[in-house]
Amino acid sequence: MKILISGSSGLIGSALASHLSRRGDTVVRLVRRELHGSVDTCFWDPSGNILKVSDVEGFDSVVHLAGENLASRRWSKFGMAVIRESRVGSTRLLCTRLAELEHPPKVLISASAIGIYGSRGDEVLTEESPIGEGFLAELGQAWEDAARPAIEAGIRVVFPRFGIVLSARGGALKKMLPPFRFGMGGPLGNGRQFWSWIAIDDAISALCHLLSRDVLRGPVNLVAPQPVSNSEFTRTLGNVLSRPAVIPVPPFILRLALGRMADEALLSSSRVVPSVLKKSGFSFLYPELRSAFQSCLKNQIDP
Repeated sequence: MKILISGSSGLIGSALASHLSRRGDTVVRLVRRELHGSVDTCFWDPSGNILKVSDVEGFDSVVHLAGENLASRRWSKFGMAVIRESRVGSTRLLCTRLAELEHPPKVLISASAIGIYGSRGDEVLTEESPIGEGFLAELGQAWEDAARPAIEAGIRVVFPRFGIVLSARGGALKKMLPPFRFGMGGPLGNGRQFWSWIAIDDAISALCHLLSRDVLRGPVNLVAPQPVSNSEFTRTLGNVLSRPAVIPVPPFILRLALGRMADEALLSSSRVVPSVLKKSGFSFLYPELRSAFQSCLKNQIDP
């Protein structure tokens, strides 16, 4: 296939682009810096509403992963507006251009996240669960709604709702590793909140699954089958690293450091399961947390 990818410099996008190229697909990256003469990139500027229709013509599939990292700035009123626009505005621009094409792609994979469910305690959440409350839930709703032009144009649109993607190369796990290696890791708050996660290799395989399965559309939870409490998550990570993980981080420390993001991203509880993925026949390489950590950290674990 010929596939256009936005957000190709991020953790998931770079891994996906490499995987698709290795298997023989033609990958073109949608980038925010003009590279004249480049045959494998095309330019856009979502903040300036710049994207030529001709540049997105001729693709079999589009994978849209662009968006500012949630932890890149404090969640002030301005910061949240920037985060929102980086996701909603870019999605609206891309989908508007795709809808204008004479020959639109067969499928658009447009990223979303399990934050759309809000904090729900120990309630088991599937793709049929209602949208939650809070900034992340509102953001997720608007993010998915922004793809409506593509849906109305007849493009099959899938929303992979990502949980915590486990990789030593980036994301939450990379930030957790330094204190855990020094034996300073531990649960956040009371540790009872559920964290829903997925190994990076399974995330990439799942995205390829979504590209190839014509019957799949709408939201699809990209999480492993076994969400765990934060206490279990941190205990397992410490065990895999052969380090203690017993020093809790009080909520007030997290709130001082991170503000609103502490409550919505770290202390919130989302017990999400991959109902659609499982029903569609997807098979996880790492359905259990310990094996996922061992895979992600295989070159960093003490012998």
